Amino acid sequence: MEPRISLITLGVADLDRATAFYEGCLGLPRLPTPPGVVFFELGRLWLALWPRENLAADANVAVAGSGFPGFALAHNVRSPREVDALLARAAAGGATVTKPGQATDWGGYAGYFTDPDGFLWEVAHNPAFPHV
Repeated sequence: MEPRISLITLGVADLDRATAFYEGCLGLPRLPTPPGVVFFELGRLWLALWPRENLAADANVAVAGSGFPGFALAHNVRSPREVDALLARAAAGGATVTKPGQATDWGGYAGYFTDPDGFLWEVAHNPAFPHV
């Protein structure tokens, strides 16, 4: 297996609401897609939004679930000011800031928000991270 992730699919409760958040609020570039799913291109990685019940059925797992999913998506930016700006933009678009931007013990600056479906995102400035 080649070391890469090609696609991240989020099972969302309301496809229109999630699309509005990721496209309208975060400004992700939307790709032409068939009805019932939405794709965004993030460089060589795609983000997909698909109704939660459809994703569960496709994977043959129960749709019910709650609590912390055990992972976070992360977006690295070029400065602490950009961390704060993106957290504010996400909050204005319907996200919940769970941890405001602050200095980290690893020498950077980071905060967290959850999108309207509760998916956890870290927004970080890491001066040593090469991919921003």
